Amino acid sequence: MNFDFSDDQKQLRDQARKFLTEKCPPKAVRAVLDGKADYDRELWKGLADMGFLGVAIPEEFGGAGAGHLELCVLAEEMGRALAPVPFSSTVYLAAEALMIAGSDAQKQKWLPKIAAGEAIGTLALFEGPGNPSPKAIKLTASNDTLNGVKKPVADGAIADFAVVAARTGSSGRESDIALYLVDLKADGVEAKVLTGIDPTRQQAELIFRNCKAEPLGAANEGWSILTRVLDRAAVLVAFEQVGGSDRALEMGRDYALDRIAFGRPIGSFQAVKHMLADMYVSATLARSNCYYGAWALSTDAGELPEAAAAARVSATQAFQHCAKNNIQVHGGMGFTWEFDCHMYYRRANALALGLGSLSYWEDQLIDRMRKKNAA
Repeated sequence: MNFDFSDDQKQLRDQARKFLTEKCPPKAVRAVLDGKADYDRELWKGLADMGFLGVAIPEEFGGAGAGHLELCVLAEEMGRALAPVPFSSTVYLAAEALMIAGSDAQKQKWLPKIAAGEAIGTLALFEGPGNPSPKAIKLTASNDTLNGVKKPVADGAIADFAVVAARTGSSGRESDIALYLVDLKADGVEAKVLTGIDPTRQQAELIFRNCKAEPLGAANEGWSILTRVLDRAAVLVAFEQVGGSDRALEMGRDYALDRIAFGRPIGSFQAVKHMLADMYVSATLARSNCYYGAWALSTDAGELPEAAAAARVSATQAFQHCAKNNIQVHGGMGFTWEFDCHMYYRRANALALGLGSLSYWEDQLIDRMRKKNAA
């Protein structure tokens, strides 16, 4: 496979980078990190005005109708900038679930609002520590009424609606899992903000008590829909991680060229050279896997499950590696609050768990490749 983005898609990347450089400087990220806001509302509105929130949403539902390749290049730039907005929870998870399984009425209600920046969405899947699994879902649904707890939920305290995974039977099979749309401003829902490593990507606990919900997709297809949503999101989050990896590498390189020790730039020392070279190799390998994932996602190829897992694994490893070693290149200064290194380290570790742990996606990659080879 010989894949690359088109000239138009690269121009979109340049446009997004210019916009985010102006509208999302480090001080804007720090404002959210310091607790001055739960997310950057001005940036969120700007993303909507630029058409970025609806880039992959069909035109008939208020979006640009461009596609997932365009969304991939935007995701990369969002990762570079550490954008403190609910982009991933709304665009990669909630909007994708609606586009996969939503009825026309559900799409007409929520997708135009997402594209216009008027609604924040999320996916309520996890119920405590652990990885995605039908058996881990204990929240119950009966007569379209939900009872149970979901945590952590990305941006759950600021979201307007959620796609909620619920159990409809007691057999423990995948067919017992169904998805529901819930208006989080309605009665029967309580949200509590959770303390996390990266306050710029807020997490919450959602408590449902006799909460009325609207079915999303067929009742016995909830888990298969979730799997498709998670695979798509894995590719998109991987591009965010690659964007963060590249920026962390650039920060380390620039500091190594500027910092003088013993009369020479520290970048001339072998130990620092090797560290930066390892960071580059890790980021480049991740980018290669992400491009494979982007191709599979945009063509809805049969290889998407393993391509998504490969992108997720390599990008998670790369971002954590680059963020950690960026701090090391900066030396003692890298550990201070004044330098921006810790913000990338926070985001790297937060994204590493957002869709399931690294080991979960490694297992997914192995299992999917085995199944493919067996077939």
